[in-house]
Amino acid sequence: MSQFSTVLLLTTKTVAIRDIVCNGECRHKSDEECAHKTSLVYPYRGVFMRHVGRTDTVAEANQMLFFNAGQGYRISHPVEGGDACIDLSIDECLLAELAPRDQVQAGELFGFKRQRRRIDPRAQALVALLRHGLRRGVAETLEAETLALTLVRRSLGERTSHSAGASAGRQKLVDRAKLVLSSDLARRWTLAEIATEVGVSPVYLTQVFQQVEATPLYRYQLRLRLARALDLLGEYEDLTALGLDLGFSSHSHFTASFRQAYGQTPAEFQRATRLRA
Repeated sequence: MSQFSTVLLLTTKTVAIRDIVCNGECRHKSDEECAHKTSLVYPYRGVFMRHVGRTDTVAEANQMLFFNAGQGYRISHPVEGGDACIDLSIDECLLAELAPRDQVQAGELFGFKRQRRRIDPRAQALVALLRHGLRRGVAETLEAETLALTLVRRSLGERTSHSAGASAGRQKLVDRAKLVLSSDLARRWTLAEIATEVGVSPVYLTQVFQQVEATPLYRYQLRLRLARALDLLGEYEDLTALGLDLGFSSHSHFTASFRQAYGQTPAEFQRATRLRA
């Protein structure tokens, strides 16, 4: 059985969108791969590590990763379960028009300076709308192209995304905390438990996480759970069960959190994406 499966959801002169699923059986670093075209990759399920030179990046549903053309990288899966991502390639001229100049690296090949950016809930919702709509054949080409450009613009915006800046040591500490959270999204972790797993004090963990990600640890966990809910909405008829399976204390807690993040209740999102009648 192949480790990867790739489904081409859309290809036009403007954009190509692929749904890529990896079973994660290979836990150690893969052989080096090389991106042939610059693309933006949006994990929506699971977690993996991307290794570029000496830089390691945790890829999960709160992040968007830049895969630059001609750049070598390796992939590993420190947490069981594999991953799934939307790979979005925009026409290079349009991508250059969308990308702020301070985010683009110098050189002949177009590419981005950093490895990743943290995206906001509305960008996560756009990823889900694109995937569900194209998978089910209900999104027309013009709609999908427009949503894709909106997603890229939002992912690169200074007010709608965040680029972490920290020392290598602090970034690694935060990455370890992310892996702990991703290992069991439904678990109601305590701060002491996460700090013990990471190997620092609870006070230091909360301070460093806030400084690096510009959001509290508990909110980061909440958004990981909600992103997983976006992925699973097509598989659940009982939304109370979905919320409880993801660690929410009640249906009302799940619904209120979902509405605050995405502007709709889970049931409304299901109907909007035609996941349920």
